[in-house]
Amino acid sequence: MDRITALAAFVRTVELGSQAAASEDLGLSRAMVGRHIQQLEDRLGVRLLNRTTRKQSLTEAGLAFFEKCASILDQLSEAERVASELQAEPRGTLRVNGPMSFGSPHLASALAAYCERHPQVRIDLVLNDRQVDLVEEGYDVAIRIARLTDSSLIARRLAPIRIVLCASPDYLGRHGAPRTPQDLAGHNCLLYTYSPTPLDWTLVGPDGVETVVRVTGSLSANNGDALVAAAIAGQGIVRQPTFIVGDALRDGRLVTVLPDHALPQPSAYAVYPHARNLSPKVRSFVDFLAGHFRGVPPWDVGLDEVSAIR
Repeated sequence: MDRITALAAFVRTVELGSQAAASEDLGLSRAMVGRHIQQLEDRLGVRLLNRTTRKQSLTEAGLAFFEKCASILDQLSEAERVASELQAEPRGTLRVNGPMSFGSPHLASALAAYCERHPQVRIDLVLNDRQVDLVEEGYDVAIRIARLTDSSLIARRLAPIRIVLCASPDYLGRHGAPRTPQDLAGHNCLLYTYSPTPLDWTLVGPDGVETVVRVTGSLSANNGDALVAAAIAGQGIVRQPTFIVGDALRDGRLVTVLPDHALPQPSAYAVYPHARNLSPKVRSFVDFLAGHFRGVPPWDVGLDEVSAIR
């Protein structure tokens, strides 16, 4: 028995819903598809599919076997792709989505370097701060700043992201600096509406104790740059990543507050819909970004020496 063909016959029968559809997809006769599945069941000593004249369904063993088989076939397809595309030249239009505040200063320069290396790729870059649906909206790759949970998307970590609390010296001179996380409840906090928890700020002290503080403020916005501008103008305390506030921290327009307390730290990821039959343009782009942001991120250079309010 050709085990790879048998696995493919079984997987495509499940995915397409019938042996007839699988036979057409694989270029095998319906009888041959059925024979392959029967031989699998005989070899394993279990029934994989419950069949009637009108429908089929997976058994419990069949479901577990299907998940493993689908993964094996994906890995085989990926191995074949690697071998066949070693000499393939990335080409075509690459649709990329990214957050506004990260894309303008940091992603755009990386794209320029990528395009110089791969002149046959044309990049269509769309920047916004909402989380897009890659498949529905037709993007090849998205850059996300997040603590990723389980997802159907494939993700590759590009760089660590530091989140800090900061405010202008003027604001802190007028209102005082918070000494404990609980003090934040008495301050004007500038709120990022796309955050999963815009009103609940989590901090971890030097002793490892986590504190969640409910905050309020006179300004909320769906863009980090707008909030940072308000913080620089003395309006309140902002919770934002260093790729936005880094320059203001370096030149003293902002200073960090509660520096001995850590905030949950996300990462920058390149995400794309699937690994199967990944095109050379997507693979080369993700590989390029991983190399471009390797090491200390440019937005964090020199921040360890900036002033902090303790």
